[in-house]
Amino acid sequence: MHSESPPPLRRLKWYKTLCLAYQSFGVVYGDLSTSPIYVYKSTFSRSLRSYREDAEILGVLSLIFWTLTLIPLFKYIVFVLAADDNGEGGTFALYSLLCRHLKAGLLSISHGANRHISIPSYNAGTSVKEKRTSLVIKDFIEKHQSSRVVLLLVVLLGTSMVIGDGILTPTMSVLSAVNGIRIKSSDLHGNYIVLIACLILVSLFALQHYGTHRVGFLFAPILISWLLCLSGVGIYNIICWNPHVVYGLSPHYAYNFFKKSGKDGWNSLGGVVLCITGAEAMFADLGHFSQPSIRIAFMVVVYPSLVLAYMGEAAYLTQHRKDLQSSFYKAIPERVFWPVFCIATLATVVGSQAIISATFSIISQCRALRCFPRVKIIHTSGQIHGQIYIPEVNWILMTLCLAVVIGVRDTDTIGNAYGLAVITVMFVTTCLMFLVISTVWNQNVLVAALFVVIFGSVELLYFSACIAKVHEGGWLPLLFSLIILTLMVVWQYGTSRKQAFEIENKVSFERLLSISPSLGIVRVPGIALVYSSLAATVPPTFAHFVINFPALHQILIFVTLESSMVPKVPDFDRIHVGKIGPPDFRAFWCIVRYGYKDARDSYSLETQLIEKVAEFLQSEDRDEESAIPSAVVGHAVENEVSFGGSRRRKMGSKSLGLREEVKELVDASEAGVAYMLGNTYITASESSPIMKKFSINVVYGFLRRNSRRPAIALGIPHSSLIEVGMEYFV
Repeated sequence: MHSESPPPLRRLKWYKTLCLAYQSFGVVYGDLSTSPIYVYKSTFSRSLRSYREDAEILGVLSLIFWTLTLIPLFKYIVFVLAADDNGEGGTFALYSLLCRHLKAGLLSISHGANRHISIPSYNAGTSVKEKRTSLVIKDFIEKHQSSRVVLLLVVLLGTSMVIGDGILTPTMSVLSAVNGIRIKSSDLHGNYIVLIACLILVSLFALQHYGTHRVGFLFAPILISWLLCLSGVGIYNIICWNPHVVYGLSPHYAYNFFKKSGKDGWNSLGGVVLCITGAEAMFADLGHFSQPSIRIAFMVVVYPSLVLAYMGEAAYLTQHRKDLQSSFYKAIPERVFWPVFCIATLATVVGSQAIISATFSIISQCRALRCFPRVKIIHTSGQIHGQIYIPEVNWILMTLCLAVVIGVRDTDTIGNAYGLAVITVMFVTTCLMFLVISTVWNQNVLVAALFVVIFGSVELLYFSACIAKVHEGGWLPLLFSLIILTLMVVWQYGTSRKQAFEIENKVSFERLLSISPSLGIVRVPGIALVYSSLAATVPPTFAHFVINFPALHQILIFVTLESSMVPKVPDFDRIHVGKIGPPDFRAFWCIVRYGYKDARDSYSLETQLIEKVAEFLQSEDRDEESAIPSAVVGHAVENEVSFGGSRRRKMGSKSLGLREEVKELVDASEAGVAYMLGNTYITASESSPIMKKFSINVVYGFLRRNSRRPAIALGIPHSSLIEVGMEYFV
């Protein structure tokens, strides 16, 4: 009797999961997989150089093994990946979950919109019965504005550290790989190593404009080849030099290591922590893949390969203690040295590509939530919205990477900086997970506290070792993150102050209608899309324009672009339409909602807005028809209006007026569409404190002048643009 084959859909699901697992090698695991190149070198950099016994080497191996097991395997693969936000991962995904469940959001711009719209999908996932501790935490955060500010600052700190990581990862990886040349050419001057590293970095950043989907098709095979090399060389070294190194996996060796080395062992943790660099990418890049695919790739291939690599290098070191500073390349058999060296260099490029792409994605999310200056975002793939390219950020990253390589040169110093950035991001994730477990997952607060105690204590131990090396290079990520965090906070503060001014000085439509006769307003053919940050009301710039130039288009559509704390807004919930003022004034409001992962296609937005307004008028038309008596319908004047390929009948005197509105909308769109945008800037008032004047007038003013103009960021054609300049005193 033949066994039945599995259903086609099930086979397709597993096939897709395995394909995603294969693709994840080239995007997610590049950084994590290249760590063996420099971990032992950084760990034995200074204080442990005098330790030459097997017990110390096996102690470091034990630390590496249990760090890999606790943080990437248990923390991220088992727990953190489950805290996705509708399939999206990363720091902003956790913040998004918390904002919706705790009402803790400060970045979601929503003024006047919520009284018109209610989107059920935004509140999906709330628990039916909440625990008492969950309610206590929620009440505390909702009642105290300072707690929401602290939460936002913690998120921005983690984000700024990830962006700083985008500077340190390429420099550390490429420079460490290129240093392998010295194994065969010991007399080669350090300047040549720096020159080669700089050329590789310039080439890497120069390729970014082609997009990940073009330059990344070789990434997965390169990483898989690299992991096979690590496994093969590791097994060879274990068998050849010391099979008993397997005993080093026991935590007993880690305990003895600290007992014997004391403070020197604690200092060495700044090098050990480099074995988990890139683990955060498993969660940050979740949106491009899926939980099963990332888990399969890590547990089946990445984790065993890394363990074998570290075991093999430890086995080699037990027999060659003099090679502590170059053990990775010295442990490679002579016959395969150059092929492994080439693959290692390519693997570091792949690892660098992963963090660069992640930096682009994070900055795009920050920009969507209005806490980063406007930059040009180019979508390099029509199928995957997450594959983007930001020219300004790309060249700034390249410049900073070259400056670090040329200015620092020493991989030990860069490693100290790198470790601090990595462990800070991980500890921020642990803190956010406490709130997710206790409030979003509605688990007992003791369970959330246990999560923090187990993983947070390990991370704090590493953090203490890294922060102690601030004077030895650890200041680099602190400096980078401080600058980035300051820029983000000032931009968000300036944007919120401008928003507050517009709310305080908004003009009601009734007020505009009352002064219209005295102004002698003239209506001209066409449609005006008036962009406003205020929903369903008149912005100050529009009133300023009308008073000084009393002419309005035939149809007015006030457009509000709203950023929501969700990854993606469904198409049917994206645009919402309403009417402002009397019907004969022909004015409408449109709220366009975007998630922080949504691509903003400005060129199709015009058509979508006009179609939505037409649908709104037609729905009103149907409501009127249902209210018309049959006697009126019998005397109806029959006519037809064509819009969007559909033809509908006009019936009834009341219905006739509404159908005329649709026809007028079509005629106005054929006459032309103009875009009215406020080119506003804010200035601190004379009575403001010095710090506020510096933040608004100097820092925010500098960012505004050097960021993309709103019209360019929205993709508005220059020939159809009407910009209204106005100064706000805040």
